[in-house]
Amino acid sequence: MRDEVHSAARRARVAAGVLAQLRRAEKDQALLAMADALRAQVEPILAANAEDVRAGQDAGMTSALVDRLTLTEQRVEAIAGGLTKVAALPDPVGEVIRGSTLANGLQLRQVRVPMGVVGMVYEARPNVTVDAAGLALKSGNAALLRGSSSAVHTNTVLVEVMREALTELGLPADAVQLLPCQDRASVHHLITARGLVDLVIPRGGAGLISSVVLGATVPTVETGIGNCHVYVDAAADLDVAERLVINSKVRRPSVCNSAETLLVHADVAERFVPSIAAALRVAGVTVHGDDRFAALAPGTLPATDEDWDTEYLSLDIAAAVVDSLDDAIAHITEHGSQHTEAIVTTDLAAANAFTARVDAAAVIVNASTGFTDGEEFGMGAEIGISTQKLHARGPMALTELTTTKWIVWGDGQVRPG
Repeated sequence: MRDEVHSAARRARVAAGVLAQLRRAEKDQALLAMADALRAQVEPILAANAEDVRAGQDAGMTSALVDRLTLTEQRVEAIAGGLTKVAALPDPVGEVIRGSTLANGLQLRQVRVPMGVVGMVYEARPNVTVDAAGLALKSGNAALLRGSSSAVHTNTVLVEVMREALTELGLPADAVQLLPCQDRASVHHLITARGLVDLVIPRGGAGLISSVVLGATVPTVETGIGNCHVYVDAAADLDVAERLVINSKVRRPSVCNSAETLLVHADVAERFVPSIAAALRVAGVTVHGDDRFAALAPGTLPATDEDWDTEYLSLDIAAAVVDSLDDAIAHITEHGSQHTEAIVTTDLAAANAFTARVDAAAVIVNASTGFTDGEEFGMGAEIGISTQKLHARGPMALTELTTTKWIVWGDGQVRPG
């Protein structure tokens, strides 16, 4: 297995050398060709996906993972459309970050360049296969994709389609490679391939992310879980608050930007809690509430200490009544995952305090947590949402898949001893 993974990494490094020299027009042409190929092969893609979904259901896969795994004609079109959007974005490679001319005449420029070989380790999300490949190509990187065995048939067809599109354009097919997924050893050999792989990005549950980050000798970007909160302030417009809570929780509960905890200020709790609890019930959401919330919403399940730290990824939400903005921020600080936190308020001072004091990759005022997404932020497809603070934070797209180099021009200068 080690030889197989390292051989793929060596081929990827050769391909990355070709991609790094491509002009934007060539990369965009490749992305559009990949998008067209996916649309043309929608039937075999869906057939392969149906096989994976059946196997997952037979194995007792959770409904959240089944939802992430499942493709439809509309989802395939959305995936292909993501490639088209990436093609329309500016090329970050070659961008001059800063530059100057020194007193001795040396001309300095710091420019963006590709990372090189980027590895992705992810769970049952076939869209990541295409998103990662497209973003890597546009930013001049080769992609090593290690999806889960639960999506093996879908990922195999998706990668074959994209590789064929690249070959038809005379570009290296090894710019996109799918690593073996039946054995966890392939992950170990990928994340320890220092010198062959430049960056690894894990995307999935807490267990997968932790195992990659702690076991890697290759640099990693931590894309964390999403224990996201919505705080309804004393000065909230309650009609707006109800709409935002429902959308944040119900729109797509299986994704990392869905709301997992609702915090309600005590001053509006008597008016807001009964109505939001009823609206959540109608939407099929099970509420796990503290004593104060449950007293205003009969039928609420009692929340346990574990609920405050749980990323449900399902139609469940934890809920609590808090006495102040300070208490809400303290709760988020203790239990949040530094992904996305939202406040609903008409009080500018409260909004400013929340955005200044809450430590998260995205802090949202009067909008759904569902907007924390690379495509929604205008980045095209995203490769993940980073919850760490080094190199990249928040939705990651083209810029986050580049590094920089200094280019120094001189005309014979020597440094004095």
